[in-house]
Amino acid sequence: MVTEALPSKPDIAHVRRETGVIRESLGYRTFRVVNAIVLVLICIVTLYPFVNLVAKAFSSEGYIAAGEVNLIPRGFNIDTFRAVMGDGLFWTNYGNTFLYTVVGTIIAMVITTTYAYALSKPHLKGRTFFIGIAVFTMFFGGGLIPNYILIANTLGWRNSIWAVVVPGALSVFNLLVMKSFFESFPTELEEAAAIDGLSTYGIFFRIVLPLSKAVLATMTLFYAVSQWNSWFNDFLLLHDKSFFLVTIYLRNLIAAATGTSEITGGGEAVQIASNIQAVTMLLTVLPIICFYPFIQRYFVSGVMLGSVKG
Repeated sequence: MVTEALPSKPDIAHVRRETGVIRESLGYRTFRVVNAIVLVLICIVTLYPFVNLVAKAFSSEGYIAAGEVNLIPRGFNIDTFRAVMGDGLFWTNYGNTFLYTVVGTIIAMVITTTYAYALSKPHLKGRTFFIGIAVFTMFFGGGLIPNYILIANTLGWRNSIWAVVVPGALSVFNLLVMKSFFESFPTELEEAAAIDGLSTYGIFFRIVLPLSKAVLATMTLFYAVSQWNSWFNDFLLLHDKSFFLVTIYLRNLIAAATGTSEITGGGEAVQIASNIQAVTMLLTVLPIICFYPFIQRYFVSGVMLGSVKG
């Protein structure tokens, strides 16, 4: 009895050696070149303002006033850095900003993850109602004065950390992204964990969250950056300088330098007033820039996992 051998899986490497690598068409090569040029130009346009900011922060006032500072510092000078970083209140407010950012991000992540996980369950009673409440706040708000009265007078949170971290504790956009991610989470894993005896909280903390690192890192970045950059509402609610954020401190420093009403000292005052904006902006964004690379690898995948539902 003769049996025919089944055809084996073709050796792709052998086929490529025999036929050679598929050549790219002229149109595709042109596209790659144009695409690379466009991306390089976008990178240059994006980086130029920041590099210019750094150059101005270390330049002398004469070159800044003459508009001669572009990418390289002219007349290297650090008088403004000395004036800002030599003030003890600056470090107090910087510490406040770190504290408010950490506490606010933790509170926001707890609220967002638990709320989104509950809304992702189709069997939740009143699910449509709770989603509607969240979406309603995206289009309608109480207004500046009612919010101030509520936080400062009714709740009594003036000059308090809670006035900073609680009002922005929930972003509806982040909530909906995380909800979509949890809806795409494999239900088989949760059912298997339930069969093994885990409660709902056990499934959430021991199964769901450890497998959601990408979207959690992305939401953490969103909340941290938002909390770090906030200043206007905090400016209205914080009157004691010991509770200020660094953004409020730097805003007051810019106002004082611009008006020259609170700065004296001759040439040093002129130098500080000339590049105070560059120095303050650099000191403000530096921590976020240092923090971003550690979670950059989660950023794109986290947004895509939560925004695309297959």
